[in-house]
Amino acid sequence: MGEKVRVGVVGAGQMGQCAHLRSYASLDECEVVALAELRPELARRVAAKYEVPAVYADHREMLESAEVDAIVASQQFQRHGSLLPELLATGLPVFCEKPLAGTIEAGEKIAAAESGGWLMVGYHKRSDPATMYAKARIEHLKDSGELGAMTYVRILMPAGDWIAGGFFDLIRTNEPPPQGDLDPPAADMDAETFEEYTKFVNYYIHQINLLAHLFGEPYEVTHADPGGILMVARSRSGVCGAIEMSPYRTSIGWQESALVCFERGYVKLELPAPLAINRPGLVEVLSAPGAEPQTTVPHLPPVHAMRQQAKNFIAAVRGERTPMTTAAEALEDLRVARQYIRLLRDK
Repeated sequence: MGEKVRVGVVGAGQMGQCAHLRSYASLDECEVVALAELRPELARRVAAKYEVPAVYADHREMLESAEVDAIVASQQFQRHGSLLPELLATGLPVFCEKPLAGTIEAGEKIAAAESGGWLMVGYHKRSDPATMYAKARIEHLKDSGELGAMTYVRILMPAGDWIAGGFFDLIRTNEPPPQGDLDPPAADMDAETFEEYTKFVNYYIHQINLLAHLFGEPYEVTHADPGGILMVARSRSGVCGAIEMSPYRTSIGWQESALVCFERGYVKLELPAPLAINRPGLVEVLSAPGAEPQTTVPHLPPVHAMRQQAKNFIAAVRGERTPMTTAAEALEDLRVARQYIRLLRDK
C-alpha cells in the first residue's frame, strides 16, 4: 500500500455520491482511483466532478483492471447477498451501506465470505464525533463504577428531514435505474411479513445497531408495542433498553437522541440528520456522585458522521483501528430485527 489508500467505488447513486464519494474524495489519506457504475452518462459526469481517473461499466470490470487497496460499495441492500461475496473474494477490505443484507440467510452468506477480505458496514452513527465521545465516556463509567451501574438505555428516533439539504450537489441523469436480481426473500416469512421486515430494517436498523453499541453487548427483544411505536429489550447482562420509533413526526429538522443512564448520572446524545454536513452531534454528561452534581458538555470538532466514517474506514484499511461495525455485528442486527417483527406480528 502506498502513501495514500487507493479506493475503488462501486455505485454512484444518491448515497454513493453524497454520503460516500464526496467524503472519500475530500480526504488526504486516500484517493479514489476507480468508479464502477452501470449508467454510463452518470459514471462519466460523476467521475469528472470528483476527478476519478478510471471508469468501469460494472464491479467485475473494475476488479479485473483497477489496482485498488479497498472497495466502497453503495448498493441496494437486497443485492448484497450476491455482490458482497464477490468483492470480499478479492481479499480486499470492503465498505458497504447498512443493513448487511435483506435477509438473515443472505447475511450469513456474506459473513462466511469474510474469510477472504473483511467488511465494515456503514452504520455512520457510530462514527459521529459525538457518539465516539459518548461511547468512550460510557465505557469509562462502566469500568470505573464512579456513577454506579448502567441501568437503562433509551433511543428516540422520530421521522423527520433526514436529508437536511445533503443532496444539494447530487448529479442526476435521465438514465433508468439499474435493474438486477434481488436476493431471495426470507424463507420463514410470508410476503406481507417480509415486506414489513424489509421496511423496518431499511429505516430502523441504525437504531437497532446503536442500541447494541451503547449497551456494549448483545441484547434480546422482550416486547413490541402493537402500534409499532416501542421496542423494549434487555441486554445480555440484564440492562433494560428501549427504542421509540416515530411517536411524532417533524416536517423540518431531525430530533434523534439517546440516553444512557447510570445509578448516579447519565450520558445524553443528540444526533444530527444523517446527511447534515460539517456538524457533529451533541453530548451532555451528568455526574451526580455526591452533593454537587455536575453537567459537562464537550466541544466537538465540526466533522459530520459520514466524513468521519470514511476516515475510520481508511484507518481500518491501514491497520490503525478495527472496523467500526463488523459483518458479525451487522448480522446480529438482522436477527434482532427478526425478533421484533415476530413479536409485533404475534400481537
